[in-house]
Amino acid sequence: MDRDLLFGGLALGLFAGVLGGVFGIGGGLVMVPAMILLFSFPIKTATGTSLLAQVLPVGILGVIQYYKLGHVRIGFGLSMALGLLIGIFGGAMIAGLFPAPVMKRLYGIFLISCGAYFLLAPAGVTPRPKALPVEAEAPGRPGELPPDQEVQ
Repeated sequence: MDRDLLFGGLALGLFAGVLGGVFGIGGGLVMVPAMILLFSFPIKTATGTSLLAQVLPVGILGVIQYYKLGHVRIGFGLSMALGLLIGIFGGAMIAGLFPAPVMKRLYGIFLISCGAYFLLAPAGVTPRPKALPVEAEAPGRPGELPPDQEVQ
């Protein structure tokens, strides 16, 4: 796996872990949009990889199905899992520093910001997909992009 993706996954996992520890939110709220916007993952690949990172013991059946369809980035997902492990601990410690009313406002600002982006951004904002590494290729002809990644 590409070194930038490895460290990107770790950083994203740390960020999502801190937010999860502070606000008690599921990592999917943070990680799925970030993988789409920052790493050009298609929505299905972002969802499958997010499942791998955060709920492997619980969501193993979902991960297996997404993997069979070619929508899981194993190395990236595992690097996010490491970041989540560290970030959740740090986020829980940070949460203890803020009074409840401040936490409530911070969480509201975060949710409104995410929602506003997805409601107001033009339809064509999703970055063009990058070439997939060999581990993430979907079944089919070598080098062929899955239908959800075709450039229109």
